[in-house]
Amino acid sequence: MLIFENALWIVLLAILLDALIGDPDWLWSKLPHPVVIIGKMIAVMDHRFNKSELSKATRKASGTFTLAVLIAIASAAGLILQVSLSQLPLSELWIALLGMTLIAQKSLYQHVARVRDALRADGLKEARKQVSMIVGRNPDYLDEAGVSRAAIESCSENFSDGVVAPVFWFAMLGLPGLFMYKAVNTADSMIGHKNETYKDFGWASARFDDLINLPASRLSGCLIVIAAFILRYDTKAALKTILREAKNHRSPNAGWPEAAVAGALGIALAGPRQYEGYKVEEPFMNARGRKSANADEIDGALKLISVSCALLALLIAGLAL
Repeated sequence: MLIFENALWIVLLAILLDALIGDPDWLWSKLPHPVVIIGKMIAVMDHRFNKSELSKATRKASGTFTLAVLIAIASAAGLILQVSLSQLPLSELWIALLGMTLIAQKSLYQHVARVRDALRADGLKEARKQVSMIVGRNPDYLDEAGVSRAAIESCSENFSDGVVAPVFWFAMLGLPGLFMYKAVNTADSMIGHKNETYKDFGWASARFDDLINLPASRLSGCLIVIAAFILRYDTKAALKTILREAKNHRSPNAGWPEAAVAGALGIALAGPRQYEGYKVEEPFMNARGRKSANADEIDGALKLISVSCALLALLIAGLAL
């Protein structure tokens, strides 16, 4: 249920502002980014409630309590800000500007484009440095194809949880929904790991993040398939890869956009990966695709995501009309 007037027009304005402005460094060098504030809250609760001497059941209960508190605070903050901004002249603009800060179209494009540009102009060493900014795996093990696939996977997955999901919850529940989503998503990235420290404490955050990303991940895959058709990539392979292999991904959500991009570009994504201190053995998305990839494939992924972002804006505009 939409909880403020002109909701979809405000969401559309936020999408357009983010595409134009993104995350200006000059602003966030002076003010704390909302995600930074959320991250500090999570770190405090992690330190306070995630004690190694506690039983697994207690740590799971503590993690669930942490998630509930986080959701309550984030949603309340979003509601207070929405009501406060609604009293100002040009209220829709101020709400859209605040919402824009939690949508990541331009910043996603810029981060992935830096990997592409480094491969083309500066070589593998600089490309490894740039890709380490956006993925958790150990870049020292990555050759040109590995760097390229890592960048494409990050581009695909973050289109879903960095763009489509925030837009979805902003459209559905206004700033409270947007703040709630970013709080949960940040918690998942910080404590939703399957290691000894967080497998119990972060269980609720990881599972709830999976749940609230379900609609956006499916929509993301569909948008990428349509973008593939517009750009004359392999639309049929994109759709077939989603239907055949998205379910094989470690995440119930990331497989959808990754499979769509993999099929459209004819490359294999995911698969075995080396992180710091351990290796992950997972199936490929589009296992029949080629394992080689380079800056041209990164460029193709960026084109797919750019067109998908435009399609998302058109969808919001159509619903608003």
